[in-house]
Amino acid sequence: MSTISDGDRIYDMAGDHIGDYIDGNGAGGPFGEALGIDVTTTVLTCAHCGRASLFAETHVYAGAGLVVRCPGCTSVLARLVRTPTDAWLDLRGALSVRIPLAAGGPR
Repeated sequence: MSTISDGDRIYDMAGDHIGDYIDGNGAGGPFGEALGIDVTTTVLTCAHCGRASLFAETHVYAGAGLVVRCPGCTSVLARLVRTPTDAWLDLRGALSVRIPLAAGGPR
């Protein structure tokens, strides 16, 4: 599904309002729990436009799960759906994910 963005709202191509977003800080807990790291400082590079953004700067929409969108082109970077027993994580919209390592840690 193609989308267009207008400020902090996103619409499908028919012009129907999909929803308002929160920034990536608001989704840091669920993604951090699934990955075991503080995701707000990771850098996602959009596979569509090539923009590199901190997870904290992304636009996150809640629905059946959490959808993380590029703040530049609104393409989907990641999805997270949780069930009582599992977390389903899809990162196919991110060309790369850069995770900062603690200084002096093992190499």
